[in-house]
Amino acid sequence: MNTKILHTLEFGKIIRRLANHAETSLGKAQAEALHPSSDLETVKLLLRATDEAAKVDRLKGGAPFGGIRDIRPSLQRARIGGMLNAAELLDIANTTFGGRRLKRFLLAVHESDPIASLVAVTETIADHTEVDQPIKACIDDQADVMDSASPELARVRVELRTSESRARDKLEQMIRTSSIQKMLQDSLITIRNDRYVIPVKSEYRSHFGGIIHDQSASGATLFIEPEAVVTLNNKLRELKMKEEKEIEKILLRLTSIVAEHHEMLGYSVEGIAELDFVFAKAGLARELKATLPMMNDRGFLKIKKGRHPLIAPEAVVPLDIELGNQFTTIIVTGPNTGGKTVSLKTTGLLSLMAMSGLFIPAEDGSQLCVFDAIYADIGDEQSIEQNLSTFSSHLTNIISILKGMTPKSLVLLDELGAGTDPSEGSALAIAILEEIHRLGCRTIATTHYSELKAYAFERKGIINASMEFNVQTLSPTYRLLVGVPGRSNAFAIAERLGLPRRIIDTARGQVGEDDLRVESMIASLEANRATAEAERRNAEQQRAEIEAVKRQLEDEQRRFREQRDKLLVRAEQEARDAVAKARAEADEVIRELRRLALEERGAVKEHKLIDAKRRLDQAAPELRAKDPQSAVKRKAERVEAGDEVRVVHLNQKGHVVELINDKEAMVQLGIMKVKVRHDQLEKLKSAPAAKPQQQVSATVKRTRDENVRTELDLRGANLEEAIMETDRFLDESFLNGFGQVYVIHGKGTGVLRTGLTEYFRKHKHIKSFRLGNYGEGGVGVTVVELK
Repeated sequence: MNTKILHTLEFGKIIRRLANHAETSLGKAQAEALHPSSDLETVKLLLRATDEAAKVDRLKGGAPFGGIRDIRPSLQRARIGGMLNAAELLDIANTTFGGRRLKRFLLAVHESDPIASLVAVTETIADHTEVDQPIKACIDDQADVMDSASPELARVRVELRTSESRARDKLEQMIRTSSIQKMLQDSLITIRNDRYVIPVKSEYRSHFGGIIHDQSASGATLFIEPEAVVTLNNKLRELKMKEEKEIEKILLRLTSIVAEHHEMLGYSVEGIAELDFVFAKAGLARELKATLPMMNDRGFLKIKKGRHPLIAPEAVVPLDIELGNQFTTIIVTGPNTGGKTVSLKTTGLLSLMAMSGLFIPAEDGSQLCVFDAIYADIGDEQSIEQNLSTFSSHLTNIISILKGMTPKSLVLLDELGAGTDPSEGSALAIAILEEIHRLGCRTIATTHYSELKAYAFERKGIINASMEFNVQTLSPTYRLLVGVPGRSNAFAIAERLGLPRRIIDTARGQVGEDDLRVESMIASLEANRATAEAERRNAEQQRAEIEAVKRQLEDEQRRFREQRDKLLVRAEQEARDAVAKARAEADEVIRELRRLALEERGAVKEHKLIDAKRRLDQAAPELRAKDPQSAVKRKAERVEAGDEVRVVHLNQKGHVVELINDKEAMVQLGIMKVKVRHDQLEKLKSAPAAKPQQQVSATVKRTRDENVRTELDLRGANLEEAIMETDRFLDESFLNGFGQVYVIHGKGTGVLRTGLTEYFRKHKHIKSFRLGNYGEGGVGVTVVELK
């Protein structure tokens, strides 16, 4: 990409704004070196990185770059054997620490929101604790070497502070003496040439021995080192030299560590610089309210509501333009100051930004092309020194463009053919456009020549466009209208400004009939366009309203589903709690029955069984009917003593023992007799011929009942259901005095058999169990022996 186009389209101003968003000098340097790329894959990678940085900037408010410095000069000096000072070493430690913090931050973001491109850059940032930890252990945050940097330095500094204290004490004794105070200019101790001195009036010089180190500007004050402290000052000087020598050893040792790792440190700095540069692009995108463009190399360009980034947002008029699909050349006509040149510059500058990996200030869905070069002839480049006229300067630029352009180039031409005779200029403009169009370049040209309107109308692949002009206000709207050629508004403007009508009519008479038809056609096109625009805006408004209603309905459906799910979860939990409570109560009743069976030794009194049944009924969970009004009582069936029935609310089969009254009957359920209402009985089989009624005993013997079986078939049940059924079956078998029962679980995957085996091991009424033998069902049956 030639540098002239960057200057013409003011790309340098974008670079300066980009550099302002960099947090470090490293990022600023990369931003200032940014150059558009002509490789599609490279541009896509650059834009992907910018997109990820924009995501981090949006979610986390940017990345941390605090404490990072450009340490490359220090690394180079350490590599060639120079000694780094404490401040340089501290910058290196802070930079390596900042790099680690930046890497950890991006990796943490990557876990929840993938940013693969940025994470790939962090791979170049090493840990470097072997560098910054020794530096931090020796140098504090003010870039001073600490006493703990070495035992020798600590010893020297302790001795140095002791000697300084002695010297100051000696001088303070002197200046507090009344005979000496009158000889002093001020009663204070100061330092000259790293030695403690006192300010003495010049007339008392002979009263003091020692060394004069300085005097005031007026000569009235001499700074004298008294003989009493000369020895102490000498010792202080020696200790300071030792301190400096030890500090130099420490700095050399730390510098050697940096030199040893200078190559990896360099890679880390480059990675940090790259990340700072990428986040600077994200910052510029935020400032410009820019979006990610789609890129192609097919020469297709479609900008939606594009804004020139260097024009104030409140003043800029969005640009809609499409090029490279049905047509490859656009010829824009319209009045001066109508915005033609801004449209050219906006198209070119947004293309340069996208090819540099920058977001563009346009709506989502905008597409731009990666061109191998962008050429522009924009503005008046007349040169007095080179003796070039306006026409000559334009023609020189165009000749250069014609020599360098390729089918993958974008050509922007402003005021094509201007600066010479209109007839010759328009002919030359058509010839130039024909040559560029024949080559296949993407071209946008602006002109005032009406001849080019007809040329664009007749030539395939070329389309007219114009800058909209409001005749009512006599001002341009700066909107580009593709497909509508510009028309002259001279007569309308003249009439609104008050030019006499007869003059305007005379002028119209001078215009050819063909020109008038063209003007009429253009006016009709503009009217149709205005109508279509209004209808489109109306359709967009209706679509927006429909989408708003759709979103509202979707939100309501979502809230309904969430509420339904919450209610279902709550209902399921309540059901689980009720079942657990009922199960616990039932277990307690069963335990009580077992205890009674053992205590009674063969007979259980009926009132105890009735009490146990009542407790079982109370243990059943209470369920609310969905609609209380819809609960209709079951119609009572006529039953007789001996009828086989099903007790509806218990879902158990039994037979009627006796009829208590018109509403209730005594029903035998296994070993229990239960009093049941007639409306809860469902007749299954009528009683046989009536037999003499026998006296019913008040006790129930624990004898085998014909409804109780010695085998349980669990095939098809899951493990939880199987255990519940087995528990009930074993209780009934135990109460009926069975010694041996069979549990049929099938072969299958073995899950049911394994789970039941674990359950059998823990059951207190099981004496032993085994798998079935041949003829008993084999491994698909477990034979259980009860106690």
